[in-house]
Amino acid sequence: MCRVLVIDDEEAVVAAVRRRLERDGFDVETAGSASEGIAAIMDRPRPYDVVVTDMSMDNPDSGLQVLHAAFTRDLFAEVIVMTAYGNVANAVECMRRGAFDYIEKNAPGLDVFEILSIKIGQAIDRRRRDVRTVELWERAAKSKETVG
Repeated sequence: MCRVLVIDDEEAVVAAVRRRLERDGFDVETAGSASEGIAAIMDRPRPYDVVVTDMSMDNPDSGLQVLHAAFTRDLFAEVIVMTAYGNVANAVECMRRGAFDYIEKNAPGLDVFEILSIKIGQAIDRRRRDVRTVELWERAAKSKETVG
């Protein structure tokens, strides 16, 4: 089962996202602040498959701090940044720093929970592909060492 960490300081958002993702078969853990989320990222014995974080919590750059922690912990981290107050500059900065996607919570006419579930599935697929590629490279390097 894929492990997802949801970080948001709004309890209603956390509860709604958790319900939806668990219904879709994901194992969900939550954190109510950036610092709590970063501690979970760093302290768990195994990295999360996907981290979903709000952009602005403790401060306007909370999402970027979570993004940095996720990549510090795991090179293959997949992070989706959500925000109620989206703007192009934030979206570009998150993507430049390696976020898988940037989603506006209040996008009119869209089921944000459906989009989030789809994006998490895509992020998990990319993570598996990337990890598999590195495993194949390592195997090829080892067999080259034994032959050579």
